[in-house]
This record gives sequence, C-alpha cells and structure tokens, in this order.
Amino acid sequence: MFDRKLNMDSIFHEKQEGSLCAQHCLNNLLQGEYFTPVDLSSIAHQLDEEERMRMAEGGMASEEYRTFLQQPSGNMDDSGFFSIQVISNALRVWGLELILFNSREYQSLMINPINEKAFICNYKEHWFTIRKLGQQWFNLNSLLTGPELISDTYLALFLAQLQQEGYSIFVIRGNLPECEAEQILGFMRVQQQQRPRLIGEEDAQTSAGRSAALAQTEMAFGVEDEVVDDD
Repeated sequence: MFDRKLNMDSIFHEKQEGSLCAQHCLNNLLQGEYFTPVDLSSIAHQLDEEERMRMAEGGMASEEYRTFLQQPSGNMDDSGFFSIQVISNALRVWGLELILFNSREYQSLMINPINEKAFICNYKEHWFTIRKLGQQWFNLNSLLTGPELISDTYLALFLAQLQQEGYSIFVIRGNLPECEAEQILGFMRVQQQQRPRLIGEEDAQTSAGRSAALAQTEMAFGVEDEVVDDD
C-alpha cells in the first residue's frame, strides 16, 4: 500500500524567505532548486542592459536617456522582487512560455483549467504557483507551510476568486521537467487530512493572499474527490 504522507512529502515546496517569492514560485513550479537569487539577478541585469541599449539608440545626450539612467531597475529591487520579464526569461530556458489567463485570445479557446499543467499568479510583489502533479492540483504558495490540495471541482472557482482579488494569472505552456512527485503521484490520488497554515499569517504580504488562501482551504476539502488506493 502506498504511504499517503510519503506521497505528499515528495512534493517540492520552497517556503517564503524574505521577498524571494519569484524564486520560490519558479522552483515550486519546476519542482527543484533550479534558480537562485543570483541567477535571477543576472537575468534582471541583462534585461536592464538591453533596455539601456535601446534607450541609447535615441541619443546618449537625450533627456530621455539621462532620465532612464537615474531610474531604479524595473526588473528587480533590493528586497528580492523580480518582474514578469525576469520570470518569463527564466522559464524560456526550459522551453516554457507564459500566456495571460484572462486574455481574449486564451479565453476564446475555452479550455477547462483542469486540462492545463500549471499556473503562476501575481499580486503586486507576490508570486506563487498552482501546479498539477499526477492527476491532482496543488497550491504551492510559498506563504503556506506546505503544499495544499485543490480539488478539480474547486480549481476554476479558486482562479476566479484570485482574479477578483486582483491577481494576474498566467498559464504555463510547454513540457515541465520530470520530477519525483509527478512519478509518485501518478500512481494514486492522495488525500490531505490537515490543510497547511499560512506562515506567520499576520505577516502575509497581501490581504488578497490571505483571503484567497483561507477561502480556498475552507472550501476545497468539502468537495474533494474520493481517494483511490492502488496496491
């Protein structure tokens, strides 16, 4: 008989450190320690330099160029925040691309969210991942003490609630790297007996993050599908 706790423990989940949620978001998506702050800083600096070179084409003596040089980077800051451009470039290394979930082009496809592989969500300076592992969905928010099981029934409602809270949601397209959790959870559906808590709930970065996480945990387990055990 498979050990349900062992199956949950196979899921890679980086917890929040400082303001490095972009790093946690990427690593939780890819299910491994693929990116460090140094890696993401390098990408941000490269983007900054590309932007500087484009501005310089208009003349290095121009007022626009001098103003640009005086502005802080739009791709990173001292707190550890990284922009969507940094995340997009980091994922491109793995052949993955981002599609805005509520864009007219994507919505016209009328794809059921449960048929996707993963989403990343952003509100102000917080990023987190929602990913399918095996046949089940998990909220891998680094503000949680562990992975949180999301039922298929609740996934679309959760995404809709996040959008209402002000989150931008991006669909991940491409082949995600192989991971242990995908292999293990492919054999059975797991059940979560105790939902994870928010790390230092009073210190959660946004009211949206708190309300979305709390509402999801209150509802998700009431509609969870029947667990199937395989010998």
